[in-house]
Amino acid sequence: MSTAEGYDFVIVGGGSAGCVLAARLSELEDCRVCLIEAGGRDWHPFYHVPAGFAKMTKGIGSWGWSTVPQKHLDGRSLVYTQAKVIGGGSTINAQVYTRGNALDYDEWRQLGCEGWGYEDVLPFFRKAERNDTHDDRYHGTDGPLGVSRPAAALPICDAFLEAAESVGIPRNPDLAGENQEGVGYYQLTQSNARRSSAAIAYLRPALKRPNLDLRLNAQVLRIETDKGQATGVVVADGKGEMVIHADTEIVVSSGSIGSPKLLMLSGIGPADHLRSHGVTVACDHSGVGSNLQDHLDFCTMAECTGEHTYDKYARPFWSAVAGVRYLLTRKGPVASSLFETGGFWYVEEGARSPDIQFHLGLGSGIEAGIARMEKDGLTLNSAYMRPRSRGTVRLASADPADAPLIDPNYWSDTHDRDMAVRGLKLAQKILAAAPLAPYVSREVLPGPDVRTDEDYHAYAAAMAKTDHHPSGTCRMGSDPDAVVTPRLSFNGIDRLRVVDASVMPRLISSNTNAATIMIAEKAADMIKADHAG
Repeated sequence: MSTAEGYDFVIVGGGSAGCVLAARLSELEDCRVCLIEAGGRDWHPFYHVPAGFAKMTKGIGSWGWSTVPQKHLDGRSLVYTQAKVIGGGSTINAQVYTRGNALDYDEWRQLGCEGWGYEDVLPFFRKAERNDTHDDRYHGTDGPLGVSRPAAALPICDAFLEAAESVGIPRNPDLAGENQEGVGYYQLTQSNARRSSAAIAYLRPALKRPNLDLRLNAQVLRIETDKGQATGVVVADGKGEMVIHADTEIVVSSGSIGSPKLLMLSGIGPADHLRSHGVTVACDHSGVGSNLQDHLDFCTMAECTGEHTYDKYARPFWSAVAGVRYLLTRKGPVASSLFETGGFWYVEEGARSPDIQFHLGLGSGIEAGIARMEKDGLTLNSAYMRPRSRGTVRLASADPADAPLIDPNYWSDTHDRDMAVRGLKLAQKILAAAPLAPYVSREVLPGPDVRTDEDYHAYAAAMAKTDHHPSGTCRMGSDPDAVVTPRLSFNGIDRLRVVDASVMPRLISSNTNAATIMIAEKAADMIKADHAG
């Protein structure tokens, strides 16, 4: 095994958090930074055009993982898309820019995460943003991350907003601003109708610096530790294995599935589980890989009265037409993320803030596992935002090539199921409202045969999919069982941090990518402060 040149900081995982960290830490001219990513470059056009999202849940840029059979979803294994490409989730997601609710972060602080209340994190949201619409207390305009209005909305989007208003949900011009309640146009992580991933916004400019090295198609097999300190990582790059040393810190940013998997492969995690796979225990920590939380998504689908959505552009001829239009004008179907309208509302009596989220899909069959209709279709996804169910990430074996055992344990708390069905019924009500009548001819899913609670439970169990928001598996806190401290230092191993969505003690009430970027921005400031000290 060869030994590569040492660095001050070694960052494992080139997803949203890893790209932010590499860019910010390489601003320290006296530090050498190495970013290691198991995936490759974002070379394919689908990674850059907004509509490319439709290809992402079907395998492009993904590890190809699935959940273990979900016992509360009739034993189904769900496709669990996790990015394997530079930029991570920000390169393959639907580009929806939301932050959750202010009370989410205040709750983090109440759970022992001092310094993570809403007023603490708001400056880092603003620092990241280059917003083309809002410039106020809640938004920034000078950051790296492009955040913009949709470039290719359709008339049916406005009809959806009117339909939601007609059932009592108000419009909201800024779903990531002062107030989360209501429906409106989502802002998107785009710039000039192109995806603004963390790889493009943060990493690409930073790679001009001589003190930043990027290693692609290189999988970290384990973290090396010595006397309670992280010292380096063992990397396989197709040519063999090597050790890359870190003189200051190793930062694990491999996501809510990848980070606990790597820690456990390194002997850091629940001792009994590690020993059962023949892994030598370096640090017994029961919290690693526990506390997995995710949003479970359901769809209501309707058939349209005409060509009101983008379904026909899935056909080869029309796809080519759309591509030419995009190249010439930056408009049309290719400029659409396909999920540009939605919002937040309530389904539980007395909820402290909105607890259901809607995403309006401009077509049918957009994501893996959802069938495409013959005529134009419209999809309205709904997801309960504050699930009580908790799951785990565990090793299948000691072989790094084996997929981890991902068990979100959906609906282990039946409260999540009941609230999700309420959200599904509200979505049906919106699609049946008068303002959508000129566009919608009939509901196809769940359809008129789904009437009883048992029918709804069976439908939801059969159609549920992940909302791609796993979190919490390396939770932060100030208690002894927390995996990382509020400064994101590992609780039990020195010179080791975890920085990604896995540190969230509780899942936020929205999409998670903007919050993950915020976490990395704040972590970079803390690491710089510690380094200077």
